Amino acid sequence: MSALTSSLPVNPFKQALARRQAQIGLWLGLACPYTAEMLAGTGYDWLLIDGEHAPNDLRQTLAQLQAIGSATSTLHAGVTPPQPVVRLPVGDPVLVKQYLEIGAQTLLVPMVDSADQAQDLVRAMRYPPEGIRGMGSGLARSSRWQRYPRYVEEANEQVCLLVQVETVQALENIDAIAATPGVDGVFIGPADLSASMGLRGKTNHPDVVAAIQHGLAHILQAGKAPGILAPQEAQARQWLEAGACFVAVGVDATLLVQAAQALASRFKS
Repeated sequence: MSALTSSLPVNPFKQALARRQAQIGLWLGLACPYTAEMLAGTGYDWLLIDGEHAPNDLRQTLAQLQAIGSATSTLHAGVTPPQPVVRLPVGDPVLVKQYLEIGAQTLLVPMVDSADQAQDLVRAMRYPPEGIRGMGSGLARSSRWQRYPRYVEEANEQVCLLVQVETVQALENIDAIAATPGVDGVFIGPADLSASMGLRGKTNHPDVVAAIQHGLAHILQAGKAPGILAPQEAQARQWLEAGACFVAVGVDATLLVQAAQALASRFKS
């Protein structure tokens, strides 16, 4: 039997967004492959490895991609494997290339304020002539070290770009950003958006809620998938009903701290 496989696996997360099928996710900020593997078996559709606000560098992200991938073989029947999404610290084409090479297919890029920025990221995600991604997959996990012999022919179709809209300026440009060909989803960041609006930390403020509703509606009108982080259940359900397609409903660090505090309080009170 040949060690080569005929084609690159499709990106099921990208396919689900194209169908506007709701995807429920969990944020990974603990920078730990062990917990990533553990949480990969808990039933979420996607897991976000956060490289912007958590201490995840390239190697730690690689280890968590491997951990999430290894968990697939231990899932119970009927449980769909979660898809990893990697949030970069910044939309740098060099970082885009590096994270794609370690096997990430879906990237979330913060602080995208214009269609020009979005277009630059689309090009960074793709091989020439459609983009500017460098040709180095032969020595990388992305092609499984050339076990996917047609990787460079097929990769452009399977990468998935999510851009974050999280400032007043970005909301003003939401139509152009969302309409950018090659952008698969637009993610609204409530915390940074509230700060940009002069309402720092007040993500439930009526003005912030109205701005998010405006953003979701315009993303949908552009034919793209909207997403958001909503760790409060009522908020998450509200945004799902408003049409959000990929919603992160919790953060691993927060869940751990809350559960530990609740347990301690039952004994120390």
